[in-house]
Amino acid sequence: MQSVSYIENSKIIKKFLVIIFGTILLTISSKIQTPYSPIPATMQTFAVMFLGIVLGAKLAVATVVLYLIEGLLGLPVFAKGGGYMYLMGPTSGYLIGFILGAFLSGLAKKFKDPIITFLHLLFSVSTIYLLGLIWLWSFMGFDRSFSEVFSVGAKPFLHIEIYKLLILTIISGQLFKLRKFI
Repeated sequence: MQSVSYIENSKIIKKFLVIIFGTILLTISSKIQTPYSPIPATMQTFAVMFLGIVLGAKLAVATVVLYLIEGLLGLPVFAKGGGYMYLMGPTSGYLIGFILGAFLSGLAKKFKDPIITFLHLLFSVSTIYLLGLIWLWSFMGFDRSFSEVFSVGAKPFLHIEIYKLLILTIISGQLFKLRKFI
């Protein structure tokens, strides 16, 4: 009976450590950025999709939620800082979208066809952008056209996202193997 309890406790500790490592990965990925304004191009969407593939939906979502809580508490985990006011800024929708993106990419299975994998990841990252653009539109003002908001909040990043998704698609077979160990 004690060995079962020990095994369960070690699994919980292992998952907790994986989630902590995931938040560190997200923090580092937020600091790798280009100076676009008001939305910086970071490696965060790559990290979110990576975590989804490697951890699966539940652990990836838990990781992103803890990351957002860390930022809400004021830890400088986001691209340009942290705190409650940061979460009310122009990037908030993207940050909240990470939850859905992590969940959807975590549902990915090892597809034999890389095109299907790419399309699944494209759909996952698109949800991040959709939520981000809706928030950005409200932040910039609904009197602006959606086309104008899209030009600021998505268009400059599309080619970067395609490259990120291509890299994830290429390495996804190896990443799914990692999921078995976690």
